[in-house]
Amino acid sequence: MTEDALVDDELLTIGAFAARARLSAKALRLYDRLGLLSPAHVDEASGYRYYRAEQTERARLVALLRQLDMPLARIAEVVEADGVEAAGLLAAYWAGVEARVAGQRTLAEYLRGRLSGRSSEMYGRFVVETVDVPEQVVITEKRHTLADELPAWIGASLGRLEEAARECGGVVAAPFVVYHSEVSMESDGPAESCVPVADAAGAREWAARRGRAWETAVRVEPARRLAFTRITKEQVAHPQILAAFEAVEEWMAGHGLEPAGPCREVYFADWDAAGPGDAVCDVAFPVK
Repeated sequence: MTEDALVDDELLTIGAFAARARLSAKALRLYDRLGLLSPAHVDEASGYRYYRAEQTERARLVALLRQLDMPLARIAEVVEADGVEAAGLLAAYWAGVEARVAGQRTLAEYLRGRLSGRSSEMYGRFVVETVDVPEQVVITEKRHTLADELPAWIGASLGRLEEAARECGGVVAAPFVVYHSEVSMESDGPAESCVPVADAAGAREWAARRGRAWETAVRVEPARRLAFTRITKEQVAHPQILAAFEAVEEWMAGHGLEPAGPCREVYFADWDAAGPGDAVCDVAFPVK
């Protein structure tokens, strides 16, 4: 029997099945190795793989999904789901792809501006000022995180801290996030969410009960002078926020000021209620 022949009128050799699915035998071996499409039967003596004709649709679907650069785990979810659920999974994946591409497009425009010498033009959109901030008792949550997980963590951690602030006399000033080191897709910080509270003793009791859960702590944030620029909810997105940070740094250099601590984002507005053009955040550096 040749490898392209039918076996028991039901099973197809890998060559025959590859021709029917319009795929290569190499691709089918790869799908088998990845757990995406297993043969219906493998001959123990020869190691030959055999497939059923009804597996053709799945084979073609896997090949098409791989052309979308879909991760293997997501492909497995799609091919195992029914029609409506599978379509929903694909729609959710593609929405994420489009959001990522939109962010990359914006970043590319930003980088073109930098490379073409238009940085000062971009920075000119931001008004930089200084403000003196008094000493504050803050409850904090610290985490090592990459850039793609940062927005979700900021929202969740500030929510937990604001809830905890009820045990510490309440929130007395705008929450903020301190970046102790760079957060990007290659560097994981850490970042520290901070909520100023009224009751130092209550804060210490809260921290003692929490122990090391969520890397929580209580500390005194010293009085500082901040150089800052105010940005909208839309500008908080990457890479617009990078331009804001760089605008503050350029302003500091032009005014003979040096950083006196890690940079931060101060969130003074209701994020959920704010529209894209509403001011929600101060991008700031402590200065001396």
